[in-house]
Amino acid sequence: MDEPLLAFVVEPHDDPAIEIRVNFGVFAGRAASPAEIDELARTLLDEVADVTIVSEERHEFDQTGEAVVHQVRIEVASDRTPADAAERARLAERLRERAEHWARTCIADRHYDAADL
Repeated sequence: MDEPLLAFVVEPHDDPAIEIRVNFGVFAGRAASPAEIDELARTLLDEVADVTIVSEERHEFDQTGEAVVHQVRIEVASDRTPADAAERARLAERLRERAEHWARTCIADRHYDAADL
């Protein structure tokens, strides 16, 4: 059975040229810690000169309920990525793979199941 996808590349747009989202809280049951974000940055800086990482808590509501989502967003500015679309896509995939590995490591180290709450 395939493992669930934790990190995915958002369709390309102008800026940031690369955007990756990590569904961290869905699988970890918690937000990423500042130390974990720092570790992610160190991992990504092997591939890019600079990166923006946003750890966010989103609240989504409708008439029947609400959901809280802890998500990590990785952004690389267009002036920090290759001009060639194919090269940019390969870089995005390498960053996504690193983010996926980071998330799985964090979750294995510490996670909360809904049954534990």
